[in-house]
Amino acid sequence: MGYRIGLLVTICIMLIFSCKPSEKGKAKKRDATFYQNPVHNLDFPDPTVIRANDGSYYAYATQAVIQNDTFNIQVAKSTDMVNWKFIGDALPQRPEWAKTTQEFWAPHASYDSMTRTYYLYYSGESDDKQTGKCLGVATSKNPQGPFVDSGKPLICGTEFVNIDPMAFDDPKTGKKLLYWGSGFLPVKVQELSDDRLRFKENTIPLDLVLPGKDSDYNILIEGAWVSYREGKYYLFYSGDNCCGKKANYAVMVARADHAQGPFTRLGETNESKSSTILIRSEEWNAPGHNSIIVDEAGNDWIFYHAIMTSDSIVAQGEALDRNDKRVMLLDRVYYKDGWPYVKDRIPSSTKLMAPVTR
Repeated sequence: MGYRIGLLVTICIMLIFSCKPSEKGKAKKRDATFYQNPVHNLDFPDPTVIRANDGSYYAYATQAVIQNDTFNIQVAKSTDMVNWKFIGDALPQRPEWAKTTQEFWAPHASYDSMTRTYYLYYSGESDDKQTGKCLGVATSKNPQGPFVDSGKPLICGTEFVNIDPMAFDDPKTGKKLLYWGSGFLPVKVQELSDDRLRFKENTIPLDLVLPGKDSDYNILIEGAWVSYREGKYYLFYSGDNCCGKKANYAVMVARADHAQGPFTRLGETNESKSSTILIRSEEWNAPGHNSIIVDEAGNDWIFYHAIMTSDSIVAQGEALDRNDKRVMLLDRVYYKDGWPYVKDRIPSSTKLMAPVTR
């Protein structure tokens, strides 16, 4: 009898301890409902975040050197938009038109459900110094890559006019569009061909938003991102100096009834004449080059890079000058009177509710 009681006590103790891992797991799940910036503490400039058809989230960013290895297009993965894991190079093989250069940046990825293919648009420096900077496009069946370049740039030009591509399928017309631009010139849009690998014949680029029209941050504008919400098209863009010791960057917005414009800048509708919705704070400098993603509850979230202003926040990875170290941040986007805004117009620095992903 004593043996049986002892055996029962032992079994009960084992069952009690066996419950602890699951309770710990529940605690972790509760913690995952919050986040605090930065959400990806690596040098990860110009982030584009998408949800892939496998249910996970993927972030693509400008080239970086990590532990002496060069990654042409960085890619990271997450299941909740908060906890990110670096998974490698989305474009490990350089394109034929940029074999000798090592400058690739500002990627944008999108998925075509008809062809079950991912398309990666990116900026690159051509081997031909007369040609200058170009927009390339590569494809893959997997969101993490490897992406293989199409073999020919979409467009090239002098200086840095043809950079920062963003592909967008117009939900109203079905047109496949590409937005891009910088070099002290307007943000542009042009229709893509059905295969997404070139511009559609007999189409021309249209100017959408011009620099020099707002009261601040607009000497140069770039980093276009378009989203569609409740019948309106929102064009987010950044200016005017992304990085370095004289970094002076912010996110601005314009709005239209059609994907190809005409767009009205926020600064045209308010007393400040400023179109900014996200500017620097005491903790973070030069926030910008954003992407927008919608969570499972229908809320908009903005991913962007920023530069830490003090040594209290240290980015992991290579030893870079602080002004060249741009980590990835996340914040909620709200709407008022048909215009988007970020709370207090600055990057958050405290613990907040995370996006709804399940």
